[in-house]
Amino acid sequence: MLPAFKHQYSLSWLLTNIFRKLVSKPLLADYQLRLGRARERAILVKFMELTYQELFPEQNDFSHLAKTVKQYFSRETPLWWVTVADGKVSRKGYTATHPLPVGCLWMGNGVDQVNGDRYGYIFLLYVMPAHRRQGIGSALMQHAEAWARARGDRQLGLQVFQSNQVALNLYQRLGFR
Repeated sequence: MLPAFKHQYSLSWLLTNIFRKLVSKPLLADYQLRLGRARERAILVKFMELTYQELFPEQNDFSHLAKTVKQYFSRETPLWWVTVADGKVSRKGYTATHPLPVGCLWMGNGVDQVNGDRYGYIFLLYVMPAHRRQGIGSALMQHAEAWARARGDRQLGLQVFQSNQVALNLYQRLGFR
């Protein structure tokens, strides 16, 4: 039995904070993984927009994504950023002195509608095109699986568009069906 706490926190929040201590670590040889913060909501929206712009280039209004992030981004739905390990990322002619994200993983909860069991759900997994095919997507999927297992989840869910062949290939290679 767990000891009583002055404040009651959810298991998901506690695990996320444990991961915060464990996760500002190398993801791969040249990349670092760190837990996102609430103040980075606008960056999350931008990454979602990048995802949808790639898949639906004819559409130019993705304003609804900010509402989605506002509604669902919380302590219960952790976000991890991938940055270049040396902290320098060149974008459009300038190099930042602080690490800019080149990828992200946003996790949440799904509920099995047959038996009511909660499971880990991938809301977003995105890697900037210039950093693809480096193993980042696979490493983020491994991280997602570890997070879900640590919470006691027995499955991991995600949604992918049929037109997103790159993601479909990754998920199939990792055993998702």
